[in-house]
Amino acid sequence: MIPYGRQDISQDDINSVIEVLKSDFLTQGPQVPLFEKAIANYCGAKYAVAVNSATSALHIACLALDIGPGDYVWTSPNTFVATANCALYCGASIDFVDIDPVTYNLSVNCLEEKLIQAKKQGQVPKVVIPVHFAGQSCDMVKIHELSIQYGFKIIEDASHAVGGRYCGKPIGNCRYSDITVFSFHPVKIITAGEGGMALTNVPSLANKMKLLRSHNITSSAIEMHETPSEEIWNYQQIGLGFNYRMSDIHAALGLNQIERLDEFVAKRNAIAQYYDQLLTELPITKPKQIEGSYSSFHLYVIRLKRNELKNSQRQVFAAFQAQSILVNLHYIPVYLQPHYQNMGFKRGYCPEAEAYFSECISIPIFPALTNDQQDYILTVLKKATEE
Repeated sequence: MIPYGRQDISQDDINSVIEVLKSDFLTQGPQVPLFEKAIANYCGAKYAVAVNSATSALHIACLALDIGPGDYVWTSPNTFVATANCALYCGASIDFVDIDPVTYNLSVNCLEEKLIQAKKQGQVPKVVIPVHFAGQSCDMVKIHELSIQYGFKIIEDASHAVGGRYCGKPIGNCRYSDITVFSFHPVKIITAGEGGMALTNVPSLANKMKLLRSHNITSSAIEMHETPSEEIWNYQQIGLGFNYRMSDIHAALGLNQIERLDEFVAKRNAIAQYYDQLLTELPITKPKQIEGSYSSFHLYVIRLKRNELKNSQRQVFAAFQAQSILVNLHYIPVYLQPHYQNMGFKRGYCPEAEAYFSECISIPIFPALTNDQQDYILTVLKKATEE
């Protein structure tokens, strides 16, 4: 069996977890702040807040930016549902901006057109969430320029993109955004088992997110409210928060994995380059990289040229599955999910995203994938596209 993605766990990773298991702290110990510092230093951001998932990171990022009822949040339809759900958790309204037909990221042209109309209607979004699909950065320079012009905040959903670079700098430095979110799910670039992180250069946002991840409880004398009771001098809940903390067990694994982050990304790029060579003569479109971008290649997505094929997307997908190659689809446009259709979204809302989805298949990419396995994947794909 060849999965589309898989973690790479070394003996050092295992030893780091065992060391924590033998320590005094399984959670709320020293490993989490060490992991946060390591990620922040790697990316060049001032603050990092570790949580139990990227979904949690997106949620507290929205709350830190004061998203609530009556607000609008826009994102890409080509993403996992969590990117949109985080706005709904806050009671806000969600909307979608169609994708670029080359990068499959949020289209800046569509964003600008939509903003012009939204301004006329008085419905400019409070937050836009660009998604760095497959590990390649969106056009953050242009999105940032639009944010200044129209007054919205930016959360980068970089769940796919830790280790990638944009304009020569690590993704996650928050130069063009208010907050950046990473994922450490097992199939991502590095893993903590489960986990996520929110990075920012704004101290007030970092402090808000730290409070929100742990029940909005503080022991800071400056933050605690004056009270006649002498019973709550040790800590106070000063607002509504959540149990979104990352454990030291997870942080230890992530902290050890970051030492191999550049190695993992380099291997993924080498695998992508070999695919580029293998797939040249097939009736598919290979992923394209924009100038100034260095993708982490979380995914390698091919796009079937349906007018040159006898088999459908579903049949090609099934041909892989029949040979124990566990390909995947990234992504069904979020607004086509039943929950979002119940909100009023209809097929045809983002034509490029729907056209892309009808032709895409994510083929395996992970650091341990061998050339022989890639050759086998090519053989199965070639047969499926020639029948």
